[in-house]
Amino acid sequence: MKFTKMHGLGNDYVYVNCFEETVQDPCSLSPLISDRRRGIGADGLILISPSEEADASMQIFNADGSEAEMCGNGLRCVAKYVYDHGLAESHGPFAPPGEQSGYPASLRIETGRGLLTVGLTLDAENRVQSVCVDMGQPILDPDEIPVRLAGPEIINHPIRVDHQSLEMTCVSMGNPHAVFVVDSLQEIDVPHLGAMIESHDHFPNRTNVHFVEILNERELQVRTWERGSGITMACGTGACACCVAVVLMNRAERVCTTHLPGGDLAIHWNDTDGHVYMTGPAIEVFDGIWPL
Repeated sequence: MKFTKMHGLGNDYVYVNCFEETVQDPCSLSPLISDRRRGIGADGLILISPSEEADASMQIFNADGSEAEMCGNGLRCVAKYVYDHGLAESHGPFAPPGEQSGYPASLRIETGRGLLTVGLTLDAENRVQSVCVDMGQPILDPDEIPVRLAGPEIINHPIRVDHQSLEMTCVSMGNPHAVFVVDSLQEIDVPHLGAMIESHDHFPNRTNVHFVEILNERELQVRTWERGSGITMACGTGACACCVAVVLMNRAERVCTTHLPGGDLAIHWNDTDGHVYMTGPAIEVFDGIWPL
């Protein structure tokens, strides 16, 4: 089976072009290839397949074999692969509503969140350099996130974890996120608390967990524990959820830079259409063949 290793800010996945390849059991395959000592090494497996409604579809499997609904960094890499490898042609320029500057090329990708539009920045060789994803409107209804708590929105909700009292804001960007604003990230044991919160009874489908230090109204420092993968260098949907969460708390602006261990993402919660736009790089690392 041919594969391509790609990453967005160090959030790395193994990508399989299912226009040409067939993967019979991705849930079993993902843990094998994701193993960083016995496999290729990745945060999971992403399948790029034909779509009747879009230029391509993506299917995400975490490092533990569980299937995820959405992956922002993965989506940027899918867009780069589809365009650079000629699987689809651009639909023309794209610009978020209310913004004067836009992107010279665009694609539509089918995801677990639905059909999403991506704007592409191209280099001198007409290859994708960075990608802006229209992530759609954030989901705040507890039943749709899902989180087992009452109320129209979950903002600064008290939760007790390992004898610690924390305040949690819940957002879905097509997948569930629990966001915690803290005074200092250095004082947070992200692996310990992240693993406990991921499987907390509040979350029937488990959740991604993010700890946020607000540097100023336009800059956030974030550390992430991803559901099914553990500590990752970056989480695109999580960066979007963190921006939404701190805006809901009236502690940051709608346009912000999210600093992640793997690098920075530009996030804009657009007040014209209510959609969240995420912009960042996508990198192709190497190709290989996995012996099935």
